[in-house]
Amino acid sequence: MTDTTAPALTGGGLTRRVGFVTDIATIARRAVRSVLREPEFVGPALIIPVFFFVVNVGALEPFVEAGAAAGAGAGPMSGGVADYRAFQLPVAIIFAVTGISRASVLVIDIQSGYLDRMLVTPIRRSTLLLGLMVADIVMALGLALFVIVMGLAFGVWFETGVLGLAVFLLLSIAWSLAFTGFPYTVALRTGNPAAVNSAFLIFFPFAFLTPAFLPRELMSGWMRAVAAWNPVTYLLEGMRTILSTGWDGVALAKGAAAILGLAVVTFFMAFRSLARRVATG
Repeated sequence: MTDTTAPALTGGGLTRRVGFVTDIATIARRAVRSVLREPEFVGPALIIPVFFFVVNVGALEPFVEAGAAAGAGAGPMSGGVADYRAFQLPVAIIFAVTGISRASVLVIDIQSGYLDRMLVTPIRRSTLLLGLMVADIVMALGLALFVIVMGLAFGVWFETGVLGLAVFLLLSIAWSLAFTGFPYTVALRTGNPAAVNSAFLIFFPFAFLTPAFLPRELMSGWMRAVAAWNPVTYLLEGMRTILSTGWDGVALAKGAAAILGLAVVTFFMAFRSLARRVATG
């Protein structure tokens, strides 16, 4: 039986099947080139985290670190944070990499009919999204490195050393990739650029109903209860241990579980939406 899942290239009487990785690479190259042609897309993703980092550190650092000094001997979380810049760096990096995706390109492809033309080829359907996600990883890597360099310039360092920096970077990229399912779902279901641009708004409850500004131990009432159910809370706390307190397997496992849980939900939504669009044309 002939395999129709991948195109066959014939030359000199020989047939070569294009593989799954090749399909992904083909989509990814086009998506990465589109990033290079749209530097204005990256600008806001850099401005927002820098703004929040500078403002939060400038406004809250003396107050929060004074609380830590008042509770000296009981640990940095007893009444404040000993190094508020390190405390805020994970917040900045999450703001930088969340919502970064090529969903806008996917919308253009839907509106221009390019996606429909791709669907009549033997290309594997899942690679239409996976290739775009490779470009998302490239963007997230660049943005995360920028924020880390900014943090180093502000005097932040990693208690866990170079290995900790690598794990910190990996968690940032993994979170960014896990979140991309939301904008891709919106793009595939609506084909509307305005709707895709608004998809980032779903992140704001995730971002602010967390210990983004103060440790969870200092939160109270409904805010503390909501933060306990927010996956971003555990991601931030895991990343902060890498910066400030050293390796904490439990905190890192919770952060990884938060990323995995989000990825399961968002990827299911995105690939289900892709299958629906393929079926309906």
